Amino acid sequence: MKKTVLALTIGASLIFTGTIAMASPPEGGKGNAQKTQNQATIPYYVDESKLPFDALPGIETDRYWGVHKGAGYRIEVPKNWNGELVLYAHGYRGTGLELTVSNPRIRETLLEQGYAWAASSYSTNGYDVAQGVKDTHALGSRFNGIVGKPSRTYITGHSMGGHITAVMAEQYSNSYDGALPMCGVTGDTELFDFFTDYNVVAQSLAGIEKESQKLISDEDYTSNTVPQIITKLGINEEGKPSTLTPEGKKLKVVTMNLTGGERPLFDTAFSSYKNFLLGQLPTRGDYGVAAGNVVNTTDSVYQFDEDMNSISPEEQALNDSVLRAVSDPQTKQQGLTGVPKVNGTHKIPMVSLHTVGDLFVPFHMQQLHVERAQANGNEDLLVTRVIRDVGHCGFNILEESEAFEDLVDWVEEGTQPEGDNILDSETVANEQFGTKYTRGYRDYDPLHSHN
Repeated sequence: MKKTVLALTIGASLIFTGTIAMASPPEGGKGNAQKTQNQATIPYYVDESKLPFDALPGIETDRYWGVHKGAGYRIEVPKNWNGELVLYAHGYRGTGLELTVSNPRIRETLLEQGYAWAASSYSTNGYDVAQGVKDTHALGSRFNGIVGKPSRTYITGHSMGGHITAVMAEQYSNSYDGALPMCGVTGDTELFDFFTDYNVVAQSLAGIEKESQKLISDEDYTSNTVPQIITKLGINEEGKPSTLTPEGKKLKVVTMNLTGGERPLFDTAFSSYKNFLLGQLPTRGDYGVAAGNVVNTTDSVYQFDEDMNSISPEEQALNDSVLRAVSDPQTKQQGLTGVPKVNGTHKIPMVSLHTVGDLFVPFHMQQLHVERAQANGNEDLLVTRVIRDVGHCGFNILEESEAFEDLVDWVEEGTQPEGDNILDSETVANEQFGTKYTRGYRDYDPLHSHN
């Protein structure tokens, strides 16, 4: 993993004593040569004709929809409403202008058990977590005005919505009773660091000198650099047999160590994501919402083995050869600005789900969240569960429903549910890791169905 014990024990010697040159800024300064876009000036819109939705077969509900503070919303209340509400936060929508609403996957489970739910489109697109937090929180108030004040309110979401969920739990703990982030970006900007890490390490291993490496994607990177990387590293198209060159195999193990260490299904995961990740180098370091460049790889350490307490000469040479990105100081501000940090300071019960083979929002996002909660003496309010899948948010309905039901029992009964020990490297590397909460068949998993 990056930025944990390793960064503290050897990172200082690597970065600050001269064995690795101090970080070079992205092209165009620190990534903020372009003026940061003002989300409020972009003509986002809601197509209100798409907001109405039908009831599920056999479940009578009252349904409401509309636009509130520039965001579309849907609300559904079962006839047997138990008085409790679940707010759902959707994932990243890209940078298009149309704002859309998603129903929660566990909609049927929620309604059958008497829960109302509400979901917002947010009033912006892009990776605008801060606005997603504000709009989802505002929807809770809108629900109070339309339906009535719930006796309990839960928050949940996928991917960027998991990031939103975690931030809401910290910023508005008094407003919510429990939280369920799923496949969440709970390491916040560390995700963007990883995307950059992967691409600059790939460039170095492909023989591109530090002076010619790119930290910002452009047309030349896409059309010339990426094909060079693919050829030099033997990165075939997804689904084709692996023919990684020795340098390609080094990229694979570096990626494993950056994203959580040795663990089940990593071979399948790398095969699935190796090309995709070459397209994740940012086109702008502020990601369109921050005050400046948020990417910081000055404390990234790239390793070819599992010895996280030392660095070999070969590893040192790689670390010396990689261009580094420096974040802008103004991006470190706390609160609901830019890309909000997840500190692990929530004051309500939280169950976190992640798939072990996700490399779009990798498993180490969940590990970072646990480390931060522990650093704040808050580990008793965070339970983590791992599902054996390589898809991003690759959970099935049963896995999500069980997590929600166990969260509710925790809130109502006060008994913390069980979870996985995701910080112990031996536990994570065990071939059985993740089986306890996995339900159903994955054809690429040698253990197949577990429960």
